[in-house]
Amino acid sequence: MNDDRRVRITEVGPRDGLQNESVIVPAADKIALVDALSAAGFPEIETTSFVSPKWVPQLADAAEVMAGIARRPGTLYSALVPNEKGLARALEAGAQKLSIFTAASESFCGRNLNASIAESIERFSPVIAAARDGGLPLRGYVSCVVECPYEGRIAPEAVLGTVRRLLDATDGEIEIALGETLGVAVPEEIARVLDAVAVAVPPAAVDLHLHDTRGFALACVDRALSLGVRAFDASCAGLGGCPYAPGASGNLATEDLLAFLERGGWVTGVDAAAVEIAGRLASRLTGRPRRVRSLACDAVSEGESSD
Repeated sequence: MNDDRRVRITEVGPRDGLQNESVIVPAADKIALVDALSAAGFPEIETTSFVSPKWVPQLADAAEVMAGIARRPGTLYSALVPNEKGLARALEAGAQKLSIFTAASESFCGRNLNASIAESIERFSPVIAAARDGGLPLRGYVSCVVECPYEGRIAPEAVLGTVRRLLDATDGEIEIALGETLGVAVPEEIARVLDAVAVAVPPAAVDLHLHDTRGFALACVDRALSLGVRAFDASCAGLGGCPYAPGASGNLATEDLLAFLERGGWVTGVDAAAVEIAGRLASRLTGRPRRVRSLACDAVSEGESSD
């Protein structure tokens, strides 16, 4: 197999997919969802977040979920970690990869983290040190790489500025995840961001985190692939949204991403049938129909509401 045809998918449904749900999903159901996704063979599942339960009540059971999942060899079970207190909880729970998060927009960073971009990265210093000392992989999310709900369009140079701050803070030992938080980008906007960031991080080393509010996510994937990106986030059943991004719909559905990549001859190592099972479970747990374009015909034939 040509390694250039391999694409890495990080499943973010259990964390980013569920965090915006107002009805609390019990820990046992979250564990069942993670286990169903583990059966699909993802290289990484972003399992939960160790943020304050005050801010994200849905994920207050992070430690219980991490303790209850059946860990599959070959899958990293990662967690979002906002500060030193969350770090201690994440390490005790056995998180295998840590994620920190900032933005390319000062306004979004202020609303989301109550800090400037520079202050947010400084706040992550203990997390960065713990990842280095423990030999744990570290991811840095950069939100609002195309548009901010408070500032409007974001200049690609602003994205590069935040990326450079993360690289400087970690001596380059970090995976950069570019978050198109609102789901409004068209392919050329993604291309401009990747081109700007490429002076610091080549596309092959970037992870792209897309939402699908206006239905352009797969077109953006296609453009990113042509530029060398080989890693994407997705959420089973298209779950997701952001409490600090009004109007943003769910993440790019994992089912859609897999179907698109398979048609294009890309290799992921992920079992699409197992993902569909997990997506149906996610839909039952949340009471939401799957936002999955590639399965719409199947849904209608099986008597489900249209996705």
